[in-house]
Amino acid sequence: VQLQASGGGLVQAGGSLKVSCALSGGTLSSYAMGWFRQAPGKEREFVAAITWSGTMTSFADSVKIRFSISRDNSKNTVDLQMNSLKPEDTAVYYCAANRHPYGRSSNPTDYSYWGQGTQVTVSS
Repeated sequence: VQLQASGGGLVQAGGSLKVSCALSGGTLSSYAMGWFRQAPGKEREFVAAITWSGTMTSFADSVKIRFSISRDNSKNTVDLQMNSLKPEDTAVYYCAANRHPYGRSSNPTDYSYWGQGTQVTVSS
């Protein structure tokens, strides 16, 4: 299984950006999916997760209301829509696959596969 994240870039504070993750070498519906981020000098932190069917999601408190997560199992893609972005959202964003399809874990160790990350920079 390989994950490819894309869609990062530079955006002004208050703006929106969508990052996407494409899964290859497997079937997306076999996995719950998560997004994490890591800012320079900080540990990787949980952002959002979605179960295999997309019916249940979870978010970090810092992004609730502002971010949404969705998936299209027919296209093997997962999206993270980010609105009302703040400078503190600046980080490399990683998608990850959890072998437990109903999982919404915030623990990175529960995820078996990781993408390479995409940079999101929010200017003030």
